[in-house]
Amino acid sequence: MSEQHAILADVGWRSGRSALIGRSRELDRLTAVLDDAAAGQAGVALLGGDAGIGKTRMIAELAERAASAGFAVLIGQCAELGDVLPYLPLADALRSARGELRAALDARPVLGRLLPGGTDPGMESTSGLTQQQLFGSVLGFLSAQPVLLVLEDLHWADQSTRDLLVFLSRMLQTERVCLVGTYRTDDLHRRHPLRRVLAELNRLPSVTSVELGPLDRHEMTDYLAALGGTDPRVMGEVVDRAEGNPFYAEELLEAASEGSSMTDGLAGLLLSRTELLSDPAQQVLRGAAVAGRRADHDLLQRASGLDDLAFEEAMREIVSRGLLQPDGDYGYAFRHALLQEAVYNDLLPGERTRMHGEFARLLTARGGSAAELAHHYLAGHDLPEALAASVEAGRRAERLGAPAEAHRHFDRALGLWDRVPDAEDRAGIDHASLAVRSATTAADSGDNHRAISQLRRLPPSAEINERLSYILTDLDDEQGAIAAAHAAVEAAPDGPLLARALATYARSLQWSERHDEVEAMAARALETARASDAADAETSALITLAALAALADDIPRAKELLACATAESSGNLAVDLRAIFTQARVQYENGDLAEAAVSADRGLRLAYDSGLKWSTFGTDLRFLRLLVHYVAGEWEAAEKVASGFAVRVGTPAEALLSSFALFVEVARGLPVVEERLSWLEPFCPGDPLVNAMTRGLAAEHALWQGEAEAALEHARAAIEGLPVNDPAAIRLSSTALWALADLGRPGEADAFLERARTPAAIGPGSVRRGPLGPEGLAWLARAEAEWHRAHGRLDVAAWRAVVEAFDFGFVYEVARSRHRLAEALLAAGDRAEAQQEWRLAVEAAASLRAEPLGAALAELGRRARFSSAPSSTATEEPVPASARQASARSAAARSAPGRAALGRAAPLTAREREVLALVAEGLPNREIGERLFIAQKTVSVHVSNILSKLGVASRTQAAAVAHRDDLL
Repeated sequence: MSEQHAILADVGWRSGRSALIGRSRELDRLTAVLDDAAAGQAGVALLGGDAGIGKTRMIAELAERAASAGFAVLIGQCAELGDVLPYLPLADALRSARGELRAALDARPVLGRLLPGGTDPGMESTSGLTQQQLFGSVLGFLSAQPVLLVLEDLHWADQSTRDLLVFLSRMLQTERVCLVGTYRTDDLHRRHPLRRVLAELNRLPSVTSVELGPLDRHEMTDYLAALGGTDPRVMGEVVDRAEGNPFYAEELLEAASEGSSMTDGLAGLLLSRTELLSDPAQQVLRGAAVAGRRADHDLLQRASGLDDLAFEEAMREIVSRGLLQPDGDYGYAFRHALLQEAVYNDLLPGERTRMHGEFARLLTARGGSAAELAHHYLAGHDLPEALAASVEAGRRAERLGAPAEAHRHFDRALGLWDRVPDAEDRAGIDHASLAVRSATTAADSGDNHRAISQLRRLPPSAEINERLSYILTDLDDEQGAIAAAHAAVEAAPDGPLLARALATYARSLQWSERHDEVEAMAARALETARASDAADAETSALITLAALAALADDIPRAKELLACATAESSGNLAVDLRAIFTQARVQYENGDLAEAAVSADRGLRLAYDSGLKWSTFGTDLRFLRLLVHYVAGEWEAAEKVASGFAVRVGTPAEALLSSFALFVEVARGLPVVEERLSWLEPFCPGDPLVNAMTRGLAAEHALWQGEAEAALEHARAAIEGLPVNDPAAIRLSSTALWALADLGRPGEADAFLERARTPAAIGPGSVRRGPLGPEGLAWLARAEAEWHRAHGRLDVAAWRAVVEAFDFGFVYEVARSRHRLAEALLAAGDRAEAQQEWRLAVEAAASLRAEPLGAALAELGRRARFSSAPSSTATEEPVPASARQASARSAAARSAPGRAALGRAAPLTAREREVLALVAEGLPNREIGERLFIAQKTVSVHVSNILSKLGVASRTQAAAVAHRDDLL
C-alpha cells in the first residue's frame, strides 16, 4: 500500500459500500481545482449541501483521486463545540501528516502545539501576533509537497478556524495545495457567522463554490439498487420519501428491511435541529407537523393559540433555522417531508389526537377540502365524520380524474363502515355500491387484482358479477370471467343492467371454445342496450362485433362498427378507451399506421386527461403507440416513449409496458436491455403477454450476441405460454427458426414452421381465421424463409417475398430481411444485386441506429468485400421504396416534412399522386399495383420518389403530409 493510500485508510476515507451516483458534474468541478493545484495554481473549493446529501462521499472520492495523483491527503473535522477548542479541524488534519509533511510539521513548533501532547496554546493562541505566526506556519507547512486539505463541517467551525480559512483562501497562490471546505446549507440560519465568510470567499477568483442538490428519481433508484435494494415497490416508496437525499434513502431502506418507518439514527438527526428552538417555536412546529407537509399561516396560528406577535416571532425563528420555508403567498412548507414525519412521530398520542381534532374543527368552519377533513377526523378519532368526509373525498377525486386517490378514500370509508352505527346515512350510499365504486377505481388505476379481491368479498349480484367478469377478462381469467358473466345475465332484470351483462358475457366468450356464441350474444346485447338507452353497453357490444369482423377479415365492417363505437362518449371512460384502443389496433394490424397513430394519440389524451393511464386500455394504448413509432421507423420517438417505461418494475402494468420497451432497445443494442430483462423475469410466469414479449425479445437479444442456444430456449418458453391460435406465435416461431438456422439444426424446424402456420388459419372456437394483416403475413413469410435457411438453403425467392411483405411500412424489418436477401443473392452468384440490397440495408440500419443489425451487415460486407459506395451495376435496378425510407430520414431530420419541403422539391406527377392516395389508404405495394395495373416493383419506385420529394422517412409520414397539405 502506498503512503498516500495508507493515510486514507488510517483516516477512514475509503469509499466503502456506497456508490457515487449522479455527481459527475460536481466531482468534475472539484477535480478541476485539484488538477490546477497539481499544476502549481492553488485553489479553494467550498462544498455545500444539506445533511446526508453526499458531501462526505464526494470528499472520499476526491481524496482517492488526490492520493492516486501523489497528493498528501489531510482531513479534519469541526465539532459542535463552539469556540471552546480553536483550530480543532486543523489539529485533526495535522494528526495524519506523514513523511515530508511530518518533517515539515516537526520543524514548526507553533503547529506542534496543536497536536495531542503538545504545549497547550491557551487563549493567547488567538491573539494577533500568535495567530499570525500560526497562519504563517500553516502556509509554509502546506508548501512542503502537494496537499489536499479538507476542513469538514464548517458550519460548526470556531472563529479562529474561519479566520484561517479566509487567510489561506487569500494567500495560497502557487503552492500545490487544494483546500476544500464543506458545510451544511440547512444549518446556516440567517444570522449564522459562516454566512458572512462564504459571501466574502465567493468573491475571490480562486474559490470554486459547489452545492450538491437532491438526486433525481432515476439516480436515487440506481443508488438504492447499489445498496442491495430489490423490491421495486419498497424502492419506489423510499425514493418518494427521501426526496433525493442519499443518506435518508439508505436509512429508510434499512428501516424498511426491519419493518419500521424510520431508523432511530435518522429520527435523531432530524429532531436535533428542532431542539434549539424556543418553547413557543416548538409548539408552532408541532402544529405544522400535524397540519402536514404544508400549513396555512392563519390556520396554523389559530391552532397554536398564540397571539399575532408571539406567533410571528416563533415563525421567524423556525424559518431562520431552515425548518419551515415560505410556500406561496400565505403558507409554509417543511424543508423536507421526513422532518415533518419525525416531528409528528415525536408527539404524544393524546397530543396528536387533540391537535387533529382542533384542525378538523377549524377546517370545517372555513370549508376545508373533504380529503383534509377525512384525514384530520380519522386521526382525531371522529369516525362518523371521517367516514362521510372519505366518501365525499373519493367522489371529488373521481371527478378530477384521480382514480388511485378515489380508491384510497373509498377503501378507507369501507374500513370504517362497521365501526359507524349509521354508516349508510352518513355516507349517502349503501355498502355494496360503495364497494363496487372502490373496485372500479382500483381497476381504473391499474390494480385489477385489488378490484377482484374486493368484488369477491361481496354478496353476489348481477351488478357485482358483471363487474367481476369484465375485470377478469382483462386479466385473461377466461373461465372465471365466463362463469361470472353467466351469473350476471341470469340475475339481471331487463334494462341497462341486462344489456351490460350480455355485452360483458359476449366479450368473455370471444377467445374461448364457445366463440361461436359470441356474435349472437353481442347482437342481443346491442339490441337490449339500444332499447334501454344503455350507451356504455351498446359501445361494448359494438367493440366485440367489430373484433369478430376483423377476425373474419371483414375490415370495412370492423372499421364501420368502430367508427360508430368511438363517435361519442358512452358515459363510461373505461369502455371509451377500449373502443379507441380496438380501433387503433385494427388499423395497426392492417398496416394503416398513420390512422393508428391518430387513434392512439386520441386515446392517450383521454387516458391522461381522465387519470386512466394505468387502466387496462390506458396501458395498452401506451404500448401500442410505441409499436406504431417502432414499425414506422420513428425510432427517436420510440426510444423516448420506451425510456418512460420503468426498468425496475413492481406491478403487472409496469411490467407489460417495460416488455414492449425492449423492441427498440434490443434493436438498438442499448445497455439497459440486460437490466430490464432481469427485472421482467419474475413477471413472466404470471402473464402470458409479458412472457411472450420478454422471452421473444430476449431471444432476439441473445441471437445478436451470438447465443443461439439460449435464444432457442427463450423462444420455446415464449411459445409454450400462448394459445395455439395466438398470432404472436408466428413471430416467435420465426425467431426460433432463426436460432435453429444459426445452430445448423434442422431437426425441429418443421415443428416450428407448423406452429407458425397454425394461428394463420385457425381462430377461436370453430372459426377459420380470415387472412392475416400485412404484418402477420410478413412474419409468416419470414418463418418460411428461416425454415429454408435452417435446412441449409438460402432461398432468394423466399427472402424477396419477406422484403416485399414487410414493405407496408415496417422500415426495420425490411432492412433485416434485406440482410438475408443479400446473403441469398451472394450464394446464388448475383453479386451486383446482393450489394445493392446490402447497401440499402446498411443505410436503413445507420439511420435507425440499429447497432446489432449494422454490425451483422458490416461483417457480411467484409466477407463479401463490398464497398460502401453503390456499384454501377447496382444502380441499374430500381430501388424499392421500403429500403429507401430510412435514407430519407436524414432529409426529414434536416427539414420537417410539409409545404417548405415541397416548395424546394419537384412536384408530384399525376401517377405519383395516384400512388400517394392509395398509400394514404394504407394499401401495400402489391394491392396498389393491382389497383393501378402496374408492376409491384414499379410501385416501389413511385413510392421511393414520393418519399424523396416530400422529404419524409416513411409511408406514415407521407400519408400525414398528404392529408395536411391537400395533396389528394
